[in-house]
Amino acid sequence: MAKESIKARERKRAKMVAKYAAKRAALKEIVRKGEPEEVEKAVMALQKLPKNALPVRMHNRCQLTGRPKGYMRQFGISRINFREMALAGLIPGVKKSSW
Repeated sequence: MAKESIKARERKRAKMVAKYAAKRAALKEIVRKGEPEEVEKAVMALQKLPKNALPVRMHNRCQLTGRPKGYMRQFGISRINFREMALAGLIPGVKKSSW
């Protein structure tokens, strides 16, 4: 189980990424298609954005426990929780073979 402070940090990063997503996309578009003077200003503006506003800094975590490792993107949970839920019959279409 992840600490509550770590979970809170991830939630804070998610909010910040969402807040700056439109601004970051507009600046990146200027960098791709703008004039050289505009590109320089856009690059400087991108560098001044908070580091935690980068989507790369987000970490996938299990929605149930907050576990960062063994994350299954399709289900949004860790492999351990997936296995427990599959054995309990909570995930339809999953049969136990030989885990």
